[in-house]
Amino acid sequence: MGTQGHGGGTAGATMRKGATVDHRANGFNPTDLLRDFDEGRTRRLASGRMLREWEIVAADKEIEVAPGIKYPAWTFNGRVPGPTLRAREGDRMRVRFVNGSEHPHTMHFHGIHPAGMDGVPEVGRGVIGSGESFVYEFDAEPFGMHLYHCHVGPLAEHIARGMYGAFIVDPRQGRAEADELVMMMNGFNTNFDAEGNQVYAVNSIAFHHVNEPVRVRRGELVRIYLANILEYDPINSFHLHGNFFEFFPTGTRLQPADFTDTVAMVQGQRGILEVRFPSRGMFMFHAHKTEFADLGWMGFFDVA
Repeated sequence: MGTQGHGGGTAGATMRKGATVDHRANGFNPTDLLRDFDEGRTRRLASGRMLREWEIVAADKEIEVAPGIKYPAWTFNGRVPGPTLRAREGDRMRVRFVNGSEHPHTMHFHGIHPAGMDGVPEVGRGVIGSGESFVYEFDAEPFGMHLYHCHVGPLAEHIARGMYGAFIVDPRQGRAEADELVMMMNGFNTNFDAEGNQVYAVNSIAFHHVNEPVRVRRGELVRIYLANILEYDPINSFHLHGNFFEFFPTGTRLQPADFTDTVAMVQGQRGILEVRFPSRGMFMFHAHKTEFADLGWMGFFDVA
């Protein structure tokens, strides 16, 4: 029997431990995305500042978000979420956006930048049409865990289809060495009725980290860059079993704001979690909303 989502669809019984999607056909594996940080092509400017350059291409692509469940996504560089862009505070960022999709898109970066670089309709370059390109250029500030996403209307659809990614700015002095992970809490409204979702996940694939637990080492500092990019639901959450973590909202302060095992986020909210596992074993993490967990937003840390 299937599991009924509050969006009215059925997420079939294939969404269970043991069933997997075709990662090769998708072109990405969520296990790889966890630790995939793209620092761009780099060179020093005459001023001594670091210039970082990327090319991001929008493309329409069908992906398998749960075993047997295909979804017509809109992607950045053929993956959902898009590449995790990473810079250091004060670096110059130059992002060449190429729209290879059949739909108009932009790239809007959370952070501080000129109005002309905001990536919204009717401001600066505005909407980038199919087959067109534009270069976004700005300074990497403030430090923290940020997002980028398309900002073309209907905005909820463009984000829900997969047009988003993480944008990390490291503080000038850096952070303590850690095993660093990126987790984008997302989901898919496979009914296309804009009423909730039928699939929930981190980094897009339901139950992926039940099948492939996140491997970490006992006693080692683990740093999680966490964001909620879920559309059609007002709130999402992250709960860790058997442990507590330090939480840094948005990552823009170097002192934690909380020591907890659960954090809730509205859409677009994000933060940094830091944790050490004192014991070996399997420790579950999931949304602390049962429906989301039952429909895919669940995984395990395998502590060795």
